Formats: sequence, structure tokens, C-alpha cells
Amino acid sequence: MALPRALAAPILTRRGLERGAPFPGGRPRKVAMVYPSPYRVGMSSLGFQWISSVLAERGFQVERVFLPEDVEAWRKARACPVSEETLTPLSEFPILCVSLAYELELVGLIELLRLAGIPPLRRDRRRHRSGGHPTVLLGGPLTFSNALPAAPFVDGMILGEAEDVVADAIDGFFADGHLGGLAALPGGYVPDVHGETLPPVARADDTLLPARSRIWTPETELHDMFLIEGERGCHRSCTFCVMRRDTKPEPVTGRLDRGGMRLITPDRLLELIPAEAPRVGLVGAAISDHPQLVGLLEALLDAGKGIGISSLRGDRVALKPDIPRLLRLGGYKTLTVASDAASQRLRRTLSKGTTEAQLLACAEAAREHKYRLLKVYMMLGVPDEQDEDIEELITFTRRLAAIHPVALGIAPFVPKRNTPLDGAPFAGIAVVDKRLDRVRAGLKGVRAEVRPTSARWAWVEHQLAQAGWEGGEACLRATEAGGAFADWKREFGREGFPAPWRVVSDAADRA
Repeated sequence: MALPRALAAPILTRRGLERGAPFPGGRPRKVAMVYPSPYRVGMSSLGFQWISSVLAERGFQVERVFLPEDVEAWRKARACPVSEETLTPLSEFPILCVSLAYELELVGLIELLRLAGIPPLRRDRRRHRSGGHPTVLLGGPLTFSNALPAAPFVDGMILGEAEDVVADAIDGFFADGHLGGLAALPGGYVPDVHGETLPPVARADDTLLPARSRIWTPETELHDMFLIEGERGCHRSCTFCVMRRDTKPEPVTGRLDRGGMRLITPDRLLELIPAEAPRVGLVGAAISDHPQLVGLLEALLDAGKGIGISSLRGDRVALKPDIPRLLRLGGYKTLTVASDAASQRLRRTLSKGTTEAQLLACAEAAREHKYRLLKVYMMLGVPDEQDEDIEELITFTRRLAAIHPVALGIAPFVPKRNTPLDGAPFAGIAVVDKRLDRVRAGLKGVRAEVRPTSARWAWVEHQLAQAGWEGGEACLRATEAGGAFADWKREFGREGFPAPWRVVSDAADRA
């Protein structure tokens, strides 16, 4: 069936707006690079773009497929999701390489497979060399934490950094017709071989760095921005973070990596940035800790580039005031930092070194350089959080707002595997909502917005983050039932569901 014009037109339009190096066509070994969120999100993912480029350089015909913006319109048209490059239906590719960033994107993967007529569960798909359903290989940021809920949907995974491994895995697939050889590769996970025991994550050779985007476009979350990795890893020890320095096992021995950051020199970065790219985004878990960041920002501004940074540490902004000054010159309108917890006491328990004095310095910098807003990311519901911590948050935010307008980006705390806080309980939907209400009430009349993410969906994320294969099965049933919160609550409350704290704990949460 031909793709309806109304569905094809937006794809053709955005392809015409792309700049950079297109993926070569006409090659025999076709690979679908799949992102289970819409184009605007997927093309803002440096990892997705980088692995796509790695495969193209190894001679594969790479074609990108994204979750449609309007899934219901595609469902009504009975249209299969298609590739950006040739409008080839997803179901016609022999292998699908999926990048998964976080737990709730499993829903997008399920929706893509269902739209394509591909049974979401591995056990329901047909396999043979001359036809049948595509093979599904998964990677992405989620694999650093807990990818087990994704296992029922895939034939194999690459855990961790995939650059060294992914092309060999796909070579093996085209040679053998299956991913059986993946189990012998670093970070290679084959559910039918390993069961629910995940191997250590892979680590890419430093000579392959930095990751960088191949294409930039105005049709993304990061408008016309060329993304490049300024460093990889983190030398800090925040107890909630999967990228902390001592939680990344080496691929062979399982020894913990304490090497911290892997730095890219400014000269190397500058030589890789295309002259025609209008804006440059520097990416890294601790990019603001790069010792040569100020000089790099100055060089980019001298070259006429707009600039962006993936994350800023409040202590670095306070210590190096040139950073906020240069970012403002490079087009930044919002200065964004993280406090991560409601009080100084809780920041210390999380091994987060940011202090009130440093955050106040960030507010002063935002005022001095005429930023529109100071945005402060933080979590509610961290272990041992008390009413006194919430009162401290309110009092301190008022101090910030007296200097410069503030927005609190508040997310409920979700403990993740491979961190010291793995196994910590979720605070409870009603508890988080009650504390949010208290923060809103306490900040009335001051220049401070509260921008929370949903406590309900954070609870769903928590259930998946702590689950095994059964979490994926529950995700499928909830999605097929319509995907409302009640569907998720019913599935996670099933008798025998083994994820901890499966029952929502109080009367308000059960309503």
C-alpha cells in the first residue's frame, strides 16, 4: 500500500531542511536505525546520530526511522512507519537497530512495532534467512542502568558504549542470519543465551572519540545545532547517577572504572566541526568540568558559531564566571544548573558538592549577563527528605528569585540500577504531590516558577527501572490496554509481580 501523501509530505519537507552529510544509498546491507520517539527528539540524540554514522562508515546502508508524531493518524491509515531516506517500510528491513534513552520509551518501541505489523514480543516473531520478521538489536543510554524490561522485545543488546561492537555484531548478523555471535562480544547481551543476567557494559576505545552528529536541522529540539562530545564519563560521585565515576565496569574483567572523564582536546574538536554548521552543542556528562572549556568557547565565538552546553555544574559557573558570559554571547537565553536536592543537608548525602553560595553566584551571573531566566533542576522525594528540607528549598528559592527570575525544574527521585541508591524506595505519588503543593504555595508572589514532571509517571518509570523481563511484559499489556495510568497501575499490581513496592502506598495514590 502506497504511503498517503499527507503522511509522506512532512518527512520529505524535513529531509529538505537537513544539512550535513547524508547517508549513502544503494548499498546491499540495509539497516534501520530506529528511535522510538518523534524526529524532533531522535535527531537531538548524539548517540543515535553517532552510531548511525559509525555504521555508514562501515559500509551499511543506514536509514532512519522514527515514531510518528501522530501515531493515531498512522494507525487509522494502516500505514507502516517508513525510513527518512527512501520511505522504505520498517517491516521490510532485515535488522532494526533501536536506541533507547530511558524506560518510558519502551512504549514508543511497542507502538512502532505494532504499526509495522511486527509482533512486539520476540517469542511471537518468525525467523528465517529468506524472510520473516526483522531482527531487533537494542542499545542506548538505558543500557548503562537496567535494560532488562526491554529484553522481551529484542533479539540482542549492546550494553554501554557500542562504537567498537555494533558493526561487528551486524556483520555477524548478515553472515549468519542471526545475532548468536553477539554474546561473545564486549557488552553483547542475547536474552536467549544470558537469561536475566546482564554482562558488563562495553567501553569504546578512546581513539574513536569524540562522538559527533552527522546532520543538523531546524526541525529538532536543538535548532540547527551540530553536536560534538567534549568529554565522556564523569569524575564525580553523585550517588543517584549511572554515569558516576565508579559504577561503570570494564567489559572483560568487570573491574570498576575509576578513570573518570575522557577529555577531547579543543584542537581536535575544532578540526571536526563543519565550517558551515551555524551552532555547536558541546556534549558530556561533566562538560562544564573540562579544564579548557573557556578557551574552547572563545574559539567557537571567534569562528562565528552559536554555542550550547549539555549540562552546567553550579560550582563551575561560580568558579569560572567567563562560562556564563560566553554562553550568553553565544545565544543562550536561559542559564541552567542543578541543585539536585531540596536542602544543603540532602545534597551532602547525595555526594552533590553544589552549595547555596555557588547557586547564588549563578543567580548573580544570570542577572549580570541579562539572561531571561535561571533554571534550577532538582529532585523531590530523595531518601530521608523531611518537611524541614522543603521549607529550606522555599526559603532559598526566594533568595534566588530576589536576585533574578527562577524556574525550578522538579522531577521526582527515581532510583536506578548500577548506582549506590539502587533499591531505595519511591517516595509515593501523594507524598511528592503534597510537597509540590507546599513549594508552590511557599513561592506565591515571587519571581519563581515551579515546573514539575508527573509523579504518577515517575512511579511508572520507577517500577520499570527496578524490574526484570516481567516489567516489559507489563509494559506491553498496559500499552495495548490504552496506556492510561490506571492500566499501568493494574499491571504492576498483579499478583506475583516481583518488582519492589509494586502497590501504591497510600489512599490518595490508590484513588
